[in-house]
Amino acid sequence: MKSISDLGDLRGKTVLLRSDLNVPLDGSTITDDGRIRASVPTIQELTKAGARVVVVAHLGRPKGEPEAKYSLQPVVGRLSELLGQDVAFATDTVGDSARSTVESLGDGDVALLENLRFNAGETSKDEAERKKFAEQLASLADVFVSDGFGVVHRKQASVYDVAQLLPSAMGGLVKTEVEVLKQLTENPKRPYAVVLGGAKVADKLAVIENLMQTADRLLIGGGMVFTFLAAEGHEVGKSLLDTEQIETVKGYIAKAKELGVEIVLPSDVVVAPEFAADKGHEVVSIDAIPADQMGLDIGPESAKLYASKLTDCKTVFWNGPMGAFEMEPFAAGTKAVAQALVEATENGALTVVGGGDSAAAVRQLGFSDDQFGHISTGGGASLEYLEGKELPGISVLG
Repeated sequence: MKSISDLGDLRGKTVLLRSDLNVPLDGSTITDDGRIRASVPTIQELTKAGARVVVVAHLGRPKGEPEAKYSLQPVVGRLSELLGQDVAFATDTVGDSARSTVESLGDGDVALLENLRFNAGETSKDEAERKKFAEQLASLADVFVSDGFGVVHRKQASVYDVAQLLPSAMGGLVKTEVEVLKQLTENPKRPYAVVLGGAKVADKLAVIENLMQTADRLLIGGGMVFTFLAAEGHEVGKSLLDTEQIETVKGYIAKAKELGVEIVLPSDVVVAPEFAADKGHEVVSIDAIPADQMGLDIGPESAKLYASKLTDCKTVFWNGPMGAFEMEPFAAGTKAVAQALVEATENGALTVVGGGDSAAAVRQLGFSDDQFGHISTGGGASLEYLEGKELPGISVLG
């Protein structure tokens, strides 16, 4: 795949840069600017080369038309601060504002266009509609750089179709993400542990199946763990449970034993009568989950067990929190896993936090990005890569 240096002299050229600026907002306040910070190095590489940089991105899931709550306007100020230069903002994607904004750029200047998903062509399943929007985007620039790793698993206009219309290359962020993922799948250093959490077991089944061929240990937590516990015959009360996947999970447990892969499940859990921090909670054995309670975190003994399974590892991939970390009573399991990854990192391990809720969790719990080997900007893209799927936004770059 081509990198930016393969595009030749960019001075005076307009670069359409697909970034990932899909940050969480509380009103107009950015609550986690990790993706913006991750986008900065590639933008700076381009501005230093004298390019005129047109950043395009999405935020949230608008339905193909403008919605004020999904505007990228709040991102402009923070991006300007991080770059140390003013960023121009266009109030549309390919209309008059976008064109006049792009035309006003000088060498080394940066502009951000409004949310791509305000145009239905961005995510359309109709190839003709998607291509039409891609052609409008491409007409704004001379070359295209793909640096939004969080969307490279999507066949969307600004990710897939534009790359076929302009000279294209991958940005530094995408390059780093792919290199890290290769280290997780091609001869990883051992012991190699994969920690999977989050709510839905169905979202992780394919990655579990694929990684059983590579990993030494699979540590399971979050809401998805209760389907594993049910598969082993435990009652799980009101805990999140995917009954349709119990038999599939039984098969995975048997397959793991056959392959010599250790599946680590909790011995105790933190339960509460409902998904709330103020309704009382207690720690119980997995054999004693009350019928009227739900599990919302792995318990303290399990947290110690999980940590012990990680600190000696040379490679760790983590995707999904161990519990409802947003609520203090149910954050201890996730914090213990994060601390274990920090210690493994200090001991020379490659530790990868797989984006999404995991990245938000480590920051919310007081950890810094540099305490881990790599914090991915794309949880879904990471998982699809680890499932063995081709990522359209990568393959199209050649």
